[in-house]
Amino acid sequence: MTQMTGTLPTRAASNARFIGSICAAHFISHYYFMLLPPLFDFVRADYGVSYTELGLALVCYNVVSAILQTPAGFLIDRVGARALLIAGLLLGACAVAVAALVNSFWVLIVMFGLIGVANTVYHPADYALLSHHTPPERIAKVFSIHTFSGILGSAAAPVTMLMMQSLWGWRGAFLGAALLGLAVALLLLVQREPPETVRPAPIETEATAPIGWRLLVTRTALCNLLFFALLALTSGGLQYYSVVALGALYGTPASVANTALTANLTLSAIGVLAGGYLATHTTRHASVAVIGSLMVGSAALLIAGVNPGSILLVAAMAVAGFSSGATMPSRDMIVRAVTPPGAFGTVFGFVATGFNLGGIVTPFVYGLAMDHGQPRAVFLLVAVFSVLTILTITGTRKRA
Repeated sequence: MTQMTGTLPTRAASNARFIGSICAAHFISHYYFMLLPPLFDFVRADYGVSYTELGLALVCYNVVSAILQTPAGFLIDRVGARALLIAGLLLGACAVAVAALVNSFWVLIVMFGLIGVANTVYHPADYALLSHHTPPERIAKVFSIHTFSGILGSAAAPVTMLMMQSLWGWRGAFLGAALLGLAVALLLLVQREPPETVRPAPIETEATAPIGWRLLVTRTALCNLLFFALLALTSGGLQYYSVVALGALYGTPASVANTALTANLTLSAIGVLAGGYLATHTTRHASVAVIGSLMVGSAALLIAGVNPGSILLVAAMAVAGFSSGATMPSRDMIVRAVTPPGAFGTVFGFVATGFNLGGIVTPFVYGLAMDHGQPRAVFLLVAVFSVLTILTITGTRKRA
């Protein structure tokens, strides 16, 4: 009895360290996606290209990720998540380093394509490992911490990349980012994967569906794919276009608009942790996601309808951010609930492709609105996409 009592805390600590390493990998995935935007001006000036030409790097990243993420999920379920996660980290770090060391614009574009290849392993591998090493009663909380680590990576990238650029130039900043990814890969490499805590049992009746491509063309899987794509469109509208849209619509000073955006991003991170707590104490994940989407849409409609002024604008953007963040753990639980054992990599890889699809479409949708002098449409579109997100949630409900 004494030996068993001593073994359980040891195993729990081992699992906690391993889960922490997985969250660090998720931090890197978001950090690498935000490498280029803070350094646009420096890279553009160095190569003498336009913003549109430089944007090809991000388009290449998203297209490659969208095409290869589902096959990566299949591979992870068959080969093993940990090995491919380490490989993805190493590939991403090497691609960033080559982009820094080789003085060629087209090499930069190709390297961002390789970073997109590396990106395909993160979500399917992470969710497969988390599901296999977390007790069911703690999975919602762990999912929320995992999501929070990704948001933290997105928030840390602009500040740290600009700081490194001021010291060593943009190429030195890229090399610093490559070393960061390499360090996380080595952390996972030297750390042994602990025994599985539990192999999650099927929760939904659709979990008995055949594993493979037939599983991915079910109504539930396709609705989750659209769910993720619409979330990307909703958050992309507010995070990437709200500042310019507010300036064009109401003449909002850039300082006020950026303060509102900061409130949105900060409260989104806090909302993720709150959503994790909520998802742990309820099974009504669809209801949480619906309410959160309604709050985001309502805040966007308020901003579109009237000039809210500085205080109300910051409050509305903060509410939208918190509500969006709070839905994320429930979103992950909805996907997990309809995933058969042994198919976590496949299903999460497939539905997470929605983020890339949304990321490809976002610049065209909102950019078109701004180019045609319709800044109000930015917030109206956010509201529309929020409503459409609710419609996809109804498609994820189990069928008896």
